[in-house]
Amino acid sequence: MTALSGAVVLVVGASGGLGSRLADRLVASGAIVARAGHSADGVIRTDLRETTGPRDLIAEVVAEHGRLDGVVIAAGVVAFGPASELADSAVEELFDVNAIGPIRLIRDAFPFLVVSAQAGRDPFVVTLSGVVAESPTAGLAAYSASKAALASFVTAASREFRRSGVRLVDARPGHTATALSEHPIAGSAPAFGAALDPDAVADRIVRAIVEGERDLPSGSF
Repeated sequence: MTALSGAVVLVVGASGGLGSRLADRLVASGAIVARAGHSADGVIRTDLRETTGPRDLIAEVVAEHGRLDGVVIAAGVVAFGPASELADSAVEELFDVNAIGPIRLIRDAFPFLVVSAQAGRDPFVVTLSGVVAESPTAGLAAYSASKAALASFVTAASREFRRSGVRLVDARPGHTATALSEHPIAGSAPAFGAALDPDAVADRIVRAIVEGERDLPSGSF
């Protein structure tokens, strides 16, 4: 079991529909939550597309709170449309925000999470790649690829990090009723089927953190 009371947890994407819910639930569990996002009041402004963005964000959180015990990466962008019509700018932004930025963030957080483990805490990183990482979807080819890249990184890195006491968890829920699909960087959202309740998804992820789970495939939701 992971005790969240007093844990310093960074939530990236905390202004989004799922990230905000996760941040609220972590606070309710006693965590000290640093909320970060690309825009919106009340969060640390950060841009995962910038090379030094993740490193600067980690440094700011540690400077304020003295340590880092957990990271939740709920930031992301989506693009819709045929693979043959994707613009270079859309592909680059999808990978920068959904894969490269989170990978840098995990890397830059690692030394501080190791210190947390050495102090007897149970540090963790949670990523949200989504069901497209398991089942790449037509009309979402580049988005699926960016999320699959993140999921693959987490799978491999979790094996490396295990001896250090740092736990990595990738969550892969299906389509969830947040506003992400209403603000694509390209294309228009197709008609999705029934969506998962974001409150239930957030509850499930926090439960996985507390109970020490190491993977959350789509079937977990």
